[in-house]
Order: sequence, then structure tokens, then C-alpha cells
Amino acid sequence: MFAVLACIFASQIFAAELDGDIHRSAMFRAGFEQLKLPESETLGMLGVNYLVETLPNLFVGGAAYGALTGQRGGFFTVGAEVAWHQKLLKQWEWETGLYAGGGGGGGATALVGGGLMLRPHADLLWNFRGYRAGLSVSQVRFPFGQISSRQLGLVFSADAKFSQLSSASSGDALNGKQRGGVGFDRVHAVVGSYQGKIFAPQGSNNKIGLVGFRMEQMLTPTRFWGIEAAGAASGGAAGYAEFLGTAGIETPVFNGVASIGARLAAGMGGGGSVSVGGGQLYKVGGYATANLSRDMHLALEGGYASAPDGRFRARYTAANLTMDLDHPYSTSEQTKIDQYEWLLGTNRYIATAHIDGSVSAMDVVTMRVNRYIDDTIYLSGQAQSAFHGQEGGYSVGLFGAGFRSAKLFGGVLAGAEMLIGAAGGGAVDSSGGAIVSPNFFVDWEFNDLFALRLSTGRVKSLRGALNSQTAEAAIKFSYATASR
Repeated sequence: MFAVLACIFASQIFAAELDGDIHRSAMFRAGFEQLKLPESETLGMLGVNYLVETLPNLFVGGAAYGALTGQRGGFFTVGAEVAWHQKLLKQWEWETGLYAGGGGGGGATALVGGGLMLRPHADLLWNFRGYRAGLSVSQVRFPFGQISSRQLGLVFSADAKFSQLSSASSGDALNGKQRGGVGFDRVHAVVGSYQGKIFAPQGSNNKIGLVGFRMEQMLTPTRFWGIEAAGAASGGAAGYAEFLGTAGIETPVFNGVASIGARLAAGMGGGGSVSVGGGQLYKVGGYATANLSRDMHLALEGGYASAPDGRFRARYTAANLTMDLDHPYSTSEQTKIDQYEWLLGTNRYIATAHIDGSVSAMDVVTMRVNRYIDDTIYLSGQAQSAFHGQEGGYSVGLFGAGFRSAKLFGGVLAGAEMLIGAAGGGAVDSSGGAIVSPNFFVDWEFNDLFALRLSTGRVKSLRGALNSQTAEAAIKFSYATASR
């Protein structure tokens, strides 16, 4: 299934437009539905998608689904979706599509099998000026597990634009005022911790360490919204992960050399024996930011997090290293070109160590985005989830940096990257959660937009027995955007 989706990307998206300024319709979409699990159990699942129109009415993109109600907090999957969207009468529209992804968690390893999730769906929507709301009919099935559920759900979407320039334009400058790519203005690399009531059977002074990222778009010079994700890297909560939406306000102080702000976040969390009940998670916090340069900032943040369906109640602290991707309210007309890459593929862990001492092969779906800081050096954020093997529920979040060579011959280039992050779940022995993953890769470029990536490397737990060679195949989509 992932090979089919990758071929759609490679053969169709922007197929006739390799150069110049390209604007495509896109949408942010969210939906909620209640699954029926074995033994009369129910699970309320939230899904979020970002889809780009590749051909007229055909949308392709990434998606994530996770538990929001029930007793499986920490149940997540990530993957890709292809959808066909069509107008009916007046403001009525319909959509049909298929999601394929990997994941599990929330104590559901026996229910999800290897972790592969398929979700065909059909939606009936009412369009009101760029926003849509309606009903969804879907089937959620784990072919190697015990979950097979048909249900009605609610769906909401908002129109967006995906704007890009040819990747061959990277490094040039031009005039412009429109956001490019997905439209986020800054990204934060986050290291932090929770301290308080975390594990159900234990006391009130537990502590776990987290690593993650946050991406934000400025609505005004002082207001923003965004998304964030993090996973446990220490404290005996390997497998804990959280995915949230966030909104906040901030203002400059001390003549613009620093800023202060506050934000709220809400979404899904769980896994790693953290007591979150059905999975709902809320956070409130404040922060102070020091400007290291025009585009780099360091922030210290503190606040409080709570899972109302579980025992989890904790203070949190975090340090954020922030990179500005754009300055949308800059008065300057001059812009520069930044290069990005999206990759979708599968990665095989050759020998995955389990908590019970056994070893087996495991396949994970991989999704990543790279942002170049010059012609050869890039920063990377990546997510992985198991979809085949014995480890349904295993998930990974990684960030780091990489190097890419110039073209060597026949459109072939090579490179290497070093990543750190958090992993856990699926009975994989990643004690504590912290992992490192060095990789070496070769790209074969089809054109300026698409390449096939073959890579090998290792994934190693810093405290557990996980220490496996990896082999990955992915389709890479390169694009460029203008930043101010």
C-alpha cells in the first residue's frame, strides 16, 4: 500500500509543472469517530490530515489517528492518505479515500497485530466559504490484528494553499508576500520533563524526560497557532507520546531583544504506562525567549499538564531552540529561497530486540521533512511506526542534522545524517526511550522534484537492548519556498 501511495506522489504530483511558481489547493482536516473493539469495548478516535491536490480533485498527504476517549490512551497511528473530492449540488460535496498507516499502543498490541491500519471512508460535506463539515462513513481494520470496525463519524476541514518554487531555484532571491509550503513560520526543537502524578500505581513525585518538536504559524504579529509532538526519552515511560494543537500570544520586550508569551495546548497523549485514561491531554504554560539572531531563538517554558480521564497531573519545564522559517509580517519586499524535502517510505529493522529477550525483523512506515540551511546541510524531523512484524504499537520520533553531496553521476548523490529521539512500545526493548540513529543514503533523482532514496544505518537504544541495522527505501519530494 505504501508503494502505491509513493508511486502516486512520484508520477502525478506537479507532474506538468517542474519550474516556476506553483500554487496547489490543500486542506487541513480533522475527524472523530467511535470504534467498536472486541469484548464490547469502545475507543473514540481523533484523526488529523494535511492533504495536497495532486491532480484535479485528487488529494494526497500525511495523516495521524489516535485515541481520545475510552481506555486506550496512547493508541496512535501515522501514515498516508489518498482522497478523491468532488462537488455535488450547490454547497454539497463528497469525498472518498483510503488511509494506510502503522501504529498501536495503549496496551492494544494483541489487538493491532503487526500494526498496519487501513481506513477506507466516504464523507458527505457542506461547504461554507472555505470550511467544510459533515458526516463520515468508515471502516477501520488492522489486517494482522483483531480490530475491524464500521462506524459513522464527524469530519471538519479548512481550505489551505500549498505554494512552491522549483527546487532548482534554491539560493536565489525574489519578491513576494505569500507563505510557501505547508505555511508554518517557525519550528521548535524541544527538550523537557514532566514531574508529578504520572504513573497510576505509584506516588506523586514521578519524573519523565521528553524530546519533541513544535511548528507554529503567526496569525498576527502577537498571536499564533500550531501543532506539537513529543515522546518519552527517560524515566521508565518508553512508548509515551503526545500529539497536540496549540494556540498562544506573545509580545516583544527589552526593545525587541527578547519576548514573553503564554499558550494553551490540547490533544492526545499516552503509552509507556502513563495514566491518561482515554487519552485526552491539556497543557497551559508561559515562556520567555531570548533572540540569538534574526532567525534563531532560545526559550525557557514552564506550565502544567493534565489528563482528566486518568491520574496524570504534572508540572512541566522545557527548553526550546527555535528556527524561524519565515517572517510573514516583515516590511521588506526582498525574499530568499529555502529548500525542503518530504520523504515517505518503509524501513526494516533487521534484528529488533524485545523485552522477553527474543529478536525478530520489523517494518516501520517512515515520514520525514528536511529543511536545508545551505546547499548541503539540513535539519530533519522524522516519525516512524510499526506496520509489520510482532511489534504493533512501536513508534519513534527523531530529529537531527544531515549532509548531502553534490551530484556524483547520472543524477546520483550521497549523504549521511545523525538523529536522536525517543522510541518505545510494542514490547521493543528501548528502556527509557532515548535512541540514536546514524544513517547513510544514496538518492537517485528522477527530475528536480522526485528521487528514490535507499539508505542503511542503525537504530540504538541508549539504555535498552535495541541495537539493529536498518534498511530503508523512500520516495523523496523536493520543493522550495520564498521566505522573508
